[in-house]
Amino acid sequence: MPDSIQNLMKSIDRFADERNWEQFHSPKNLAMALIVEAGELVEHFQWLDQNQSRKLDPKKRHDVSLEMADVLIYLVRMANRLDIDLLAAANEKIMLNGKKYPVQTAAGRADKHTICGTDP
Repeated sequence: MPDSIQNLMKSIDRFADERNWEQFHSPKNLAMALIVEAGELVEHFQWLDQNQSRKLDPKKRHDVSLEMADVLIYLVRMANRLDIDLLAAANEKIMLNGKKYPVQTAAGRADKHTICGTDP
């Protein structure tokens, strides 16, 4: 069982290679598949209120976990095809978001960055 993004990437590659799916895994196709899976994830929450969305029954929670796995698999596969280091990209994005949403103006607020007094 993979225990890191790198090992997950290798496992996904092996799975796709064994099925000769490399030919179908262009960044465009992977991005489209990722959005389809994200839509399937959203469907589980579509008519729930805020409280219900936090308290899923065990079956629903398991179903949601599998949809989240689909999103992750396509994201990791796409990153591999584009030679993008997801951890490095995520760390950079967190740093940029820290500048866009400084604690002193953004804490506890859901406003856009323009309201928080910063501009990207």
